[in-house]
Amino acid sequence: MKQILVLYPLTAIFYNVTKTLWFKIVHTMIIKESITINSTMEKVWETFTDLTCWVNWNTVIKNVKSKEKLLMDGRSLKCTFRPFLFPIQVKIRIEEIAPYEHIIWIAKKKGLSARHEFLFQNSENGIRVISRESFTGLLVAGAGFLLPVKRMRDLTKTFLKDLQRAAEE
Repeated sequence: MKQILVLYPLTAIFYNVTKTLWFKIVHTMIIKESITINSTMEKVWETFTDLTCWVNWNTVIKNVKSKEKLLMDGRSLKCTFRPFLFPIQVKIRIEEIAPYEHIIWIAKKKGLSARHEFLFQNSENGIRVISRESFTGLLVAGAGFLLPVKRMRDLTKTFLKDLQRAAEE
């Protein structure tokens, strides 16, 4: 079996060459934002990873339910957010945590997969938090309608600003 991978901007086309030819289109959308927080790494990390305080500062991710009080490797949480007019419930699985360095989580929901990376870096002006989220799936194919890029970017910016306000208190 021979496979060929052709990359185009935001699209990868896979050809599987046997007796028949088929293809699968995988669309990807990436949203990257960052913010500098005038606080200590410990305060930023604690604010981000303590799920019990999200209700006090996080206006993007609501109704957080988890068996754990802190974000932990391999654990999950359920929550809602509102990328559209109606809220969407999602289950987030924490894929990897390196304390004071990064957090990676995965969310999947009906034809959409999102991988969200948060990087924490010391800088001259405080702690730089970088958010990089990549979306793949059918909903991304209709980007701009089914999954509006501007709305998703605005949610990311709001999340980071919320974190900044909470960590700078």
